[in-house]
Amino acid sequence: MRIALVTGLHAEARTEAVDELLRTVPRSVAVHHDMGDIGDGVVRRVVRDPSGTSRSEQVELDHACASCTVREDLLPFLLRHAADGRHDLCVVDSWEGLEPRSIAESIAARPELRLASVATVVDTSRLTSDVGSPDELGDRGMDIAQDDTRTVAEVLNRQVEYANVLVLSTEGGHSHARALLRQLNPAAAIVTSGADLSGFLDQRFDPESAHRRLNPAWAHYLDHDETRGVSTVTWTRKRPMHPERLSDALERIVATSLRGRGRFWLASQPDTLLVWESHQDLLMVESGGPWLSALPEAAMDLVSPDRRATALLDWDPTVGDRRQHLSFTGVGMDTASLLALLDSCLATETEVGQEFQNDPFAEFSEG
Repeated sequence: MRIALVTGLHAEARTEAVDELLRTVPRSVAVHHDMGDIGDGVVRRVVRDPSGTSRSEQVELDHACASCTVREDLLPFLLRHAADGRHDLCVVDSWEGLEPRSIAESIAARPELRLASVATVVDTSRLTSDVGSPDELGDRGMDIAQDDTRTVAEVLNRQVEYANVLVLSTEGGHSHARALLRQLNPAAAIVTSGADLSGFLDQRFDPESAHRRLNPAWAHYLDHDETRGVSTVTWTRKRPMHPERLSDALERIVATSLRGRGRFWLASQPDTLLVWESHQDLLMVESGGPWLSALPEAAMDLVSPDRRATALLDWDPTVGDRRQHLSFTGVGMDTASLLALLDSCLATETEVGQEFQNDPFAEFSEG
């Protein structure tokens, strides 16, 4: 049975796209897990068919959480419908606060199911404000756990970047919405609401390829010239950054763009690849493991082929795969000032290799 995973923060636009699939694809059914009351331990499964009939029932779970819902109810539901043979397509209408990756990987792992497509539906009139929003999901009643502190911008970016199809709810809205989506996810097809999506249902979505494309530890980003005010600039250098100067500049760097991603090299942690993820004013830094040039030859066999391939593309005879590779996307960005600010954070030749008594990023070093 084919599965179309439809995701998106904008519930009305997403529901409209799901209903359009039900109307146009014969022998289809849609399932939605309403997590609005998950804080009270309640999740409801809502099933819709092309006739407009809707059935809702409370789901009994060991624990009311998103992962339990997928594991204990969504997958068994899909497998039952695949086995009875009455439906050729099931549309998984995802709750707005869920990111698609874990759901897609769970579905794709079952040989009885064919994950045909992952579509993210966007209300163009709300896209730019939400990508730049400081709101947490809980501020809008979209959180899926008591301690869910993810932001609207963080979740929306991940929904947009993971999908292979982006559906725009209207032709109107902000003129730069399409340009912003194109630069956040160059790999996705962009269509407008009401377009025929059947061509995307004969494919097979590959979560491994999506992971390879998105992992900032090895992804390669490209510049995009300004289009309707939207631009993307990628900064690549072969010198490490000074930890204190970078720490002092972080707030200004992050505030410049709507989205930042990539990997960076810190002089105080020469063997550790650090991953950068920023969503408007939210910055997340974590260890991406060692640079490959820091590993002994015998350890190379333990490294994934994707990581090795990227390291070879980046390889420099002097510093190996160590480098700065950060990409920033924004509306009305002053790219020249941003690049100058980043360059000012680089360590000088005399500072490279010295001991740093004060390292604001020490918690991210391995071990």
